[in-house]
Amino acid sequence: MTEKLGEFEIIETYFSPLTKDEKGAFNLADDAAVLEVPKGKSLVITTDTLVEGIHFLTGDLPKNIGAKLLRVSLSDLAAMGSVPAYYNLSIAFKASSITSNWFKEFADALLKDQNQFGITLIGGDTVSTTGPLTLTITAFGVVQAGKVLRRNGARVGDDIWVSGSIGDAALGLKVASGELVNISKINKNFLLSRYFKPIPQTFLGPKLVNHINSAIDISDGLIADLTHICKASNLGAEIQLNSIPLSKATKRVLATRPDYIDLILGGGDDFELLFTADRSFRILQKSLTKELKVSLTRIGNIVGGSSTLIIDKKGKEYPLPKAGYTHF
Repeated sequence: MTEKLGEFEIIETYFSPLTKDEKGAFNLADDAAVLEVPKGKSLVITTDTLVEGIHFLTGDLPKNIGAKLLRVSLSDLAAMGSVPAYYNLSIAFKASSITSNWFKEFADALLKDQNQFGITLIGGDTVSTTGPLTLTITAFGVVQAGKVLRRNGARVGDDIWVSGSIGDAALGLKVASGELVNISKINKNFLLSRYFKPIPQTFLGPKLVNHINSAIDISDGLIADLTHICKASNLGAEIQLNSIPLSKATKRVLATRPDYIDLILGGGDDFELLFTADRSFRILQKSLTKELKVSLTRIGNIVGGSSTLIIDKKGKEYPLPKAGYTHF
């Protein structure tokens, strides 16, 4: 099954089934979809583009590309406190290099994640290009009107929290690029999975509504994204280096490559949630961790001023790593 397919064959064969008979998608047979927003809800919209050679490696498996593409947008929806609902997908590809096998594996990955995270394809576009494979998703979520989570609500004295562990994806990219080889197979596979298939905090985000003051997902890097919150809130932050949650695999890497700590702080692609809340959240944290089976770690506090400080285990200021990922 390696024959090349035309645009409408691709849509009908691989993408129309992903609409799951969603009425407003019209089986991708019309010019656009029609959405109805439930009463009392707001629509949250995010768009992400992944470009071959920049956001994923040339030769990456289509199932990994599909999973990361959708999960990146799901993470944005989670950071706004919204429940995922729909997405549009646009693909620009070289017709000479993408086969029907590629599309099948890509679409199967999307369907698997649709079922896991509760989101449905409703439209998009497929075009030919002479450039690199380029994929864009516009995702839609819903949140209670007036309750969307923002970056600009941090307050002096807020605790700073992160979900999951930090730095795994950055090290996973090192593994995928062949730059990190002297680790066990178990740790290698774990780090690769965190890079190729990040776990968006889709179920955590909506649970944080009404309980926290600001939020962002960690895409550009822990320090860079914390700085985004601080800048939006006109405040500063102080975090404890030893409080940053690390996986067993990352700790093993750091044991032999302590210089990778800056990569962990600034590497990006974690797609965990970073948020601030007053002290009352410490009680809710315990029940959320139990209910959702996700770790939530307090790593510092919001302070006055405009600086982001990292304090090491000796109580001394640790130099900020270089700026996190930027698109230009």
